[in-house]
Amino acid sequence: MFGINLNENGTAVLRPLEPWRAEEFLAHIDRGRDFIGQYIGMPDINKDLASARGFLQNYAEKSAADAGQIFGIWLDGTLVGGVMFRLFDAKAGTCEIGCWLEPSAAGRGLITKACAVLIDWAVDERGIHRVEWVAASENTASINVAKRLGMQKDGVLRELYLYRGKRHDEEVWSVLAPEWRAGREGRETR
Repeated sequence: MFGINLNENGTAVLRPLEPWRAEEFLAHIDRGRDFIGQYIGMPDINKDLASARGFLQNYAEKSAADAGQIFGIWLDGTLVGGVMFRLFDAKAGTCEIGCWLEPSAAGRGLITKACAVLIDWAVDERGIHRVEWVAASENTASINVAKRLGMQKDGVLRELYLYRGKRHDEEVWSVLAPEWRAGREGRETR
């Protein structure tokens, strides 16, 4: 199994999140259920081992179809969050990145670093031109990640989705391949 270090001492690792890890994934979701579920429905979908396995199997099938992928973030050997290509369309040159994290791992920059790995791969290896980020307007932590990644706000989709009985605005952020490359070069020289 491969892993990509997200910090210098190797205690934070990004690796594929595959169906055989469903039990570990469900335990992680259970630890962070309320925190993760503030803005996304992942905890509502993954309520038991069968649904967790099905969720990860769906991403395995998306990966096989070149339509999406999911990766976990392990900190000190424990699954604490992840990032994904929620949507991936190489022919159109577009993708959407999503993320989640349990509270014990928040504030360490792990999501930003993991997303940078995904964007590097999408732009450099797959020729993706536009990387999107969609977040509830109230989700300031997620919007701050988009900003740290050098994304620009494209707009707000007012009251787009009904979640837990309330209509939420969603913000769409994006970075284009030339912008990503220019920003990356600037970050590497610091």
